[in-house]
Amino acid sequence: MFPAANLSRKTKVIAALSLLTALTLPAADTLTFTGTKGPGAGKHLVFLSGDEEYRSEEGLPMLAKILATRHGFKSTVLFAINPADGTINPNITTNIPGMEALDSADLCVMLLRFRELPDAQMKHFVDYFNAGKPIIALRTSTHAFQFKNTNSPYAKFDWRNKDWPGGFGQQVLGETWVNHHGAHGKESTRGVINDAFKSHSILHGVSDIWGPSDVYGVVHLPTNAQVLVWGQVLAGMKPSDVSLEGLKNNPMMPLVWVRDYTGENGKTSKIVTTTMGAATDLECEDLRRLVINACYWTTGLEKQIPAKADARTVDEYKPTPFGFGKFKPGVRPADLEAR
Repeated sequence: MFPAANLSRKTKVIAALSLLTALTLPAADTLTFTGTKGPGAGKHLVFLSGDEEYRSEEGLPMLAKILATRHGFKSTVLFAINPADGTINPNITTNIPGMEALDSADLCVMLLRFRELPDAQMKHFVDYFNAGKPIIALRTSTHAFQFKNTNSPYAKFDWRNKDWPGGFGQQVLGETWVNHHGAHGKESTRGVINDAFKSHSILHGVSDIWGPSDVYGVVHLPTNAQVLVWGQVLAGMKPSDVSLEGLKNNPMMPLVWVRDYTGENGKTSKIVTTTMGAATDLECEDLRRLVINACYWTTGLEKQIPAKADARTVDEYKPTPFGFGKFKPGVRPADLEAR
């Protein structure tokens, strides 16, 4: 490489511009949709995907596109990345690059399962919610973390933790992993709106929630949680199937709830949790609408929630069925950009 003194002025300018471009372009292992028009303009949403079963790497980019294109939010999606080749691989539980995006985020939308992130990545996440910023958590986020290294400063976030019972899921979201209340892959879920909160802003325009994932057991919900939607176990895997008779629906389990969480710094975060959220669940327009409404509600835009928010997908959406080992190999974040 030639010394800087020997470079022509033109070459120096080109080099400087190249460096500036490298610093300002989004990382290759993240995906950002820049919102332009809509109530969400000026707000930054960060989506954390990373689960081996429910195809968050497909569902969350779809939601991010809707929120950017139809509602104006800047939406950044992070993925579990294989460091060897830069492809999305949800079986890699120790790497979600780009977590520093949370430092400027107005909202974190997450669907994680059994992650053990390195300290440098985990710190951005912990600092985020301890600053009193909101979270929308989907499906397996109730058991988002599992630390085999018990000496990690973040080991208490493990869903099995005894000293901070239930770890992040129970302490922050309101519940940890309990069980499959509905039979997994055999009994689907119907969302039944709680009459006590039917006028809640998150439920505007929401009336018909169904998904093929099963109802989760919820037994530790704190007293400050408001259950917006109950989970009705259906007798089969079609939306037309009848409610299952017996104890599984008496009483029904919480399916969507909101609560406040006060972190270590004394600051309080708005939390929205649903045990639905598989990519195939998100084929349901009203479930997408509920998540969109929650994005407005948690970012201070409650009064701007539409009577019926536009939840149409931006691109064709045909998600992969849930299950282990079914993710699409060889996909990079750039492959998921809006077409």
